[in-house]
Amino acid sequence: MKITICFATLPPEPWVQAVQQAFPAAEVFAWAPGAPQADHAIVWAPPQQFIDEQSTLQALFNIGAGVDALLQLKLPPSLKVVRLDDAGMSVQMAEFVCHAVIRHFRELDAYEADVKTGRWSYRKPQSRADFAVGVMGLGVLGERVAKALQVFEFPVNGFSRSPKDLPGIRCFHGPQGLPEFLAATRVLVNLMPLTTETENILNQSTLSQLQQGGYLINVARGKHLVDEDLLALIDSGHLSGATLDVFRTEPLPAGHVFWQHPKITVTPHTSARTLREESIAQIVGKIQALQRGEPINGVVEHHRGY
Repeated sequence: MKITICFATLPPEPWVQAVQQAFPAAEVFAWAPGAPQADHAIVWAPPQQFIDEQSTLQALFNIGAGVDALLQLKLPPSLKVVRLDDAGMSVQMAEFVCHAVIRHFRELDAYEADVKTGRWSYRKPQSRADFAVGVMGLGVLGERVAKALQVFEFPVNGFSRSPKDLPGIRCFHGPQGLPEFLAATRVLVNLMPLTTETENILNQSTLSQLQQGGYLINVARGKHLVDEDLLALIDSGHLSGATLDVFRTEPLPAGHVFWQHPKITVTPHTSARTLREESIAQIVGKIQALQRGEPINGVVEHHRGY
């Protein structure tokens, strides 16, 4: 059993050592052009050359939740693409989103600005009943986020491609359900997978359907959002602001308007980080299951994009 590791932006050596320790029976190595053939690969945004050279691969294990970068490559039809089920990311995402929602709901940005000027201020408390939060995408991460928001007694809506039934959450699905979902939502949390169907889905048409004073939290992919449309809707007053953790170009370029916009909070794609030990334990378990001929969770359907 040979396992190769190929990361576009991360040093592979810590992963090589940790995977080898977790799976002593395997031969684990970092990929470089001309490297030996492997049975399985652990990857993050590998180049096409990697796919072309590693012709014996049975499965690609992606260390992030999104697989859009992999599906842009020319992959053999028989090659399994496997995403992480969770590996510690869902609790991080729930923390991040709840923090962003509560920060906006409690107007903590405005209080912070007042404190910096030495002003002791007061704002009338807002009603949770008027602050319905809509979670767009009800996969593993989205479902965890929706359930976490319920703890703070916000009305929670959920939107997914196919029907879902989650206790206490008002669920919508499919293209026919999207307008009603948006109209019922004050704070929109985007956790959709990035596919050809969802690219640019956060645009003038959809975002303008949010309730007056709506707020956007994008923690999925930068390509979901049409930047200019968000800015126009904030400038018009229809949207009150946004928290953005993902961007079309990362790192976010110096001088981009998002950096200094007073109604936009920027974070550096840190809402849910890959936890190495948890991820390796999951990946090794799945490789061992494949060796035994058992089915595994997280296999991506190429035509759906997730």
